[in-house]
Amino acid sequence: MAKRKLLTLAALLLIPIAFVNAQVLEPVAWSFKSEKIAEKSYDIVMTATIDDTWHLYAIDLPEGGPTPTSFTFDTPEGYTLEGRPVAVNQPEVKFDSSLDMDLGLHSGIAEFRQRISISKLPVTVSGFVTFMSCDDRQCLPSRDLEFSVNIGDEVAASADKVDEAAGTTLPVDKPRKGFLKFFLLSMLAGFAGILTPCVFPMIPMTVAFFSRGSGKKSSAVGQALIFGLSIILLYSSLGIIVSLTSAGAGFANTLSTHWIPNLLFFSLFLIFAASFLGAFEIVLPSKWVSSSDSKVDKGGALAAFFLGLTTVLVSFSCTGPIVGALLVEAATGDVLRPTIGMFGFGLAFAIPFTLFALFPSWMQKLPKSGGWLNSVKVVLGFIMLAFSLKFASTIDTVYNLGILSRDIYLAIWIVLFVLLGIYLMGKIRFVHDSDVPHIGVFRLLLIIASFTFALCLVPGLFGAPLTRISALLPPRETSGFNLLKAISENRATAPATEFPGMVPGIAVAGASGFDTPASGAVSAAGTALCEEPKYGDFLHFEYGLQGYFDLDQGLACAKKLDKPVLIDFKGHACANCKEMDARVWSDPAVQQRLRNNFILVALYVDDRTKLPENEVFVSKVDGKEKKTMGKKNEDIEISMFNTNSLPLYAIVDTDGKPLIESRGTDFDVQAYIEWLDRGAEAFRNQ
Repeated sequence: MAKRKLLTLAALLLIPIAFVNAQVLEPVAWSFKSEKIAEKSYDIVMTATIDDTWHLYAIDLPEGGPTPTSFTFDTPEGYTLEGRPVAVNQPEVKFDSSLDMDLGLHSGIAEFRQRISISKLPVTVSGFVTFMSCDDRQCLPSRDLEFSVNIGDEVAASADKVDEAAGTTLPVDKPRKGFLKFFLLSMLAGFAGILTPCVFPMIPMTVAFFSRGSGKKSSAVGQALIFGLSIILLYSSLGIIVSLTSAGAGFANTLSTHWIPNLLFFSLFLIFAASFLGAFEIVLPSKWVSSSDSKVDKGGALAAFFLGLTTVLVSFSCTGPIVGALLVEAATGDVLRPTIGMFGFGLAFAIPFTLFALFPSWMQKLPKSGGWLNSVKVVLGFIMLAFSLKFASTIDTVYNLGILSRDIYLAIWIVLFVLLGIYLMGKIRFVHDSDVPHIGVFRLLLIIASFTFALCLVPGLFGAPLTRISALLPPRETSGFNLLKAISENRATAPATEFPGMVPGIAVAGASGFDTPASGAVSAAGTALCEEPKYGDFLHFEYGLQGYFDLDQGLACAKKLDKPVLIDFKGHACANCKEMDARVWSDPAVQQRLRNNFILVALYVDDRTKLPENEVFVSKVDGKEKKTMGKKNEDIEISMFNTNSLPLYAIVDTDGKPLIESRGTDFDVQAYIEWLDRGAEAFRNQ
């Protein structure tokens, strides 16, 4: 017993040391200035300097996601706002598995601009920016930062927090990630284009052109290289055109969320799929092909270029849908993606032609043309049908139509890939298809892949996250039936699972009403609440857990029941908070301890529920008035633990004093269990 008390005393003495490293984080610094565009036209330039490893959320985010960056301007006097604020550098789009949605993230330097028209000088433009920032382990509550910019005099722009880097040359924005993946995908599409019936038979004809030249090998090599470079240049030029026409700030966000472009892209993918399945062919005017082909006979470098142009034009009926699909996908991302995508496609498309032109003897190893070439088109047609639903889903989700739910979406995908497998077996035939007398090894592998993928989608009908492809799927909450959620909720009220060391059928109360694995079976019902929780009409705990959403109410109940309080500082839009709920609090052993050994208090620091007039207060931390539940909870976190990071878990006694060190994001379940046990032990021994 003496040893236990000494250990407890040592742990208590270490608590202040644990809090020394805690701090109020401010990873985003803002600067504000004006920039003259024309006689009466100015841009208000709002620049965020973001610390390494942190990111700032973009202006446009899906509903139900984190707090987007937004700018609110005071009532204009002497000027008018032109349009809405736009991001100069496009955010990087990443899929957040815990929120089940794509999110735009800024890192390094993020610049936003608001165009205004001036009617008189001097004028002051004022307002506030609302923003939220996160890193890989924590998020900070959304914050409102006031600013003012004076135009026409020498007074500098001001803000709540002065950016020390203001007035200096801003570093170049960090390069976008994800380009390599898209480049490789585009190359794969280019190689797929080679295997279509419009392109594959052209390879021998191309090789024949270079073989009939002057006979000099150096000349043939030079022409072959010019031919290959011409194809790359032609496709890259198409990508450059798309990049230039989509370079306006905010263009990608509009394309990715507005119903008009998404409906257009959905229709285009359906048309491309129908073309590949044999309904019709997409061809360019024959005059274009004839004009290009007539210049090939002139010979020389110019002939090699026009042969490349002719190859591109003739193959368009097969490659057009692939190119169109790539450009549609590229246009909804960074403005450089179309150029990168078309360069990758052109490079892959040109490599086989160029290599066979340089080494004609390799032609003998090529497989013969046949019905398998049309099968390539049909497989691509099925894939395009599946991908077309992505754009239809965007319209349905953004505008809350409720037509294309996740389960319907997945059901269509399952049917498509089952039909694809049946087609590859030769049981379904389309126009231009030939008989399949036997199944080769490669076709068999494709059949297995198709049916396997369809089977892997089935759990998604019952609520499985399908994290590897969730970026292409509607949100899970759109499912009409979520079996996993129902099982989890039922498990919360089911009889407790026996832990090793329990005495079956015996419940023994420990000191201060604790039930621990060593003392016997744990009551599944857990600790009964002392009173109805405030805000319980719209706030809830996961997994059937019960608790409070107001610290004073939780501490009062803890005193009555003589139990410690576990405070969970979290946010509605905090990705890591949801990840901790899903990966740690979902564990049965964790849930048993939470139910029986603690009074739970969840404090949402980003909730905008207004406080009653008698609860509004002025903070001792920053001297500002706190009018919402979220601001009150954020002030509690900073006051008690000198940090504003999320999530933050703390175990305190009935007076709100910390018993052990607090902890943040850590997905080690066993470590979390040990931390809970230490907190309960510290309370018993105090």
